[in-house]
Amino acid sequence: MRSIAVVVHAEAVHHIERVIGGWHDSQLTERGERQAHRAALALARSFSAPHVPVVTSDLRRARQTAEIIAGTLASGLTVHPGFRELSYGVAEGRPKAWLDERIVPVPTAGSRLDHRICEGAESRRDLATRVYAAMAEVLAPDAGDAVIVTHGFAATFVIACWIGMPIESTGLVSFASSPAGFSLLVEDAPFMNRRVQCLNDTRHLEQVEQDPS
Repeated sequence: MRSIAVVVHAEAVHHIERVIGGWHDSQLTERGERQAHRAALALARSFSAPHVPVVTSDLRRARQTAEIIAGTLASGLTVHPGFRELSYGVAEGRPKAWLDERIVPVPTAGSRLDHRICEGAESRRDLATRVYAAMAEVLAPDAGDAVIVTHGFAATFVIACWIGMPIESTGLVSFASSPAGFSLLVEDAPFMNRRVQCLNDTRHLEQVEQDPS
């Protein structure tokens, strides 16, 4: 049996500042660091084997989350830019209100895969193609359990790839995600059926959210 945990990076500065993330390279907040530690402890309880390898987006907020997780699991860490968030082009790092005034509407008919939210942004197809290629490495026949640290929207395509959804069918797909939440993907033996055992689990964050500091 193989298990893959898909972790969304913890709370980052751009969340607090209410600016667009994407490839904008913000770092974790203090609360985000606490969230990452809680997620790491929950992940340690989710795997039966020790030292589960961690693969992370190269963006700072994901890397910082992954470093905390890898430290708790006493695991190796691999940085892979394929797990980056969708690029928002010229909107990255700008206030959300700035994008709201310039957003390109999503088409109401036909394919949504090649829609770009603003100038210079990636399309869904771009993101899906990039994430699927990264997943092909994580899911190599000789690979085992893994933790993937990625971003809110990118996590949708990690899960879509896991369940075998063709890229051409991802135009409408969206899975729930929260900072420092994780989904657990399990492949059984001997039939190699794949399931989403839990989606966006945030129970480990309850104590963090009660802490006002």
